[in-house]
Amino acid sequence: MKILLTTGSFQDTPGRHHELLSRQGYDITAKKGPLTEDELLPVIAQYDAMLCGDDEITAAVLQKGKEGVLKYISKYGVGYDKIDVVKAKELNIPVTFCPGVNQVSVAEHVFALLLTFMKNIHLEYNITKTGGWEKYTGHEVAGKTIGIMGFGAIGKEVAKRAHAFGMNVIIATSHPDVKYITESGYAVAENFSKLAAQADVISLHVPLTKQTEELINEELISNVVKKGVIIINTARGRLVNAAAIKKGIEQNIIAGYLTDVLDIEPMPENYLLKNLPNVLITPHIGSRTYESVERQGLRSVENLINMLSGNLAAYKDYLIWT
Repeated sequence: MKILLTTGSFQDTPGRHHELLSRQGYDITAKKGPLTEDELLPVIAQYDAMLCGDDEITAAVLQKGKEGVLKYISKYGVGYDKIDVVKAKELNIPVTFCPGVNQVSVAEHVFALLLTFMKNIHLEYNITKTGGWEKYTGHEVAGKTIGIMGFGAIGKEVAKRAHAFGMNVIIATSHPDVKYITESGYAVAENFSKLAAQADVISLHVPLTKQTEELINEELISNVVKKGVIIINTARGRLVNAAAIKKGIEQNIIAGYLTDVLDIEPMPENYLLKNLPNVLITPHIGSRTYESVERQGLRSVENLINMLSGNLAAYKDYLIWT
């Protein structure tokens, strides 16, 4: 079996996932992704399966693969918006993913960003590294209201940490876990606009769909959000309109935009938000902890093994479509 391995986190982090994959005896080609459509089209047809990250697995790539020997795609991680799953289903190419493996790491990253920003740690670090001793006045997170958009595994972990820090938690979700929310004592907003109007901090935890693209837009920023809001995005870059974020910061409506994801990755040299004050950008590393990488790696390899061996019972719960 010829396997194309493209996920960078998987390749960069040694662990049991490497050992499990190497024991299978597959013919593995490792390319550091995310790969573009143009990079995949010339090569995809020669592989039986792909263990991918956020590569551009478009309808054209899938069609080209189907014309060759491509049978399966195992997605490392949770987000699969870069895969044309409708076309995959049409071509009968099963696609699996790895839910329930990265929520702790991402939730911790949310608070790493928030505390860094509110305590000015990023500024103070750079000052003291150059020998300075300038003191900024920060803010407490306790008593602030955090609005969590999306309440899946990651949203729940963010809420737990927010509660522990003494924050007020309000949730907007299209799939409410009523029993869990009631027992936890969290407030629920009728919709995202109602949440955005109340929150001091907005944290995004929804998948990228046609309905959620540019969830944060100019109209919301100009007319709905509280002045001084902090927006955190560890989900997908295109959930926000970057130009609207820039305008909101320049007009002092947005106090901070803290993001681990961009609409263009890697970040271009002239990226719109790159040098703006009050913007913190990390390079899509929210789930890149050793523990999370190993969990995701093992799950994605196990899915691959089960798909290639025809063991549907073992991987059906991880199928993106059935």
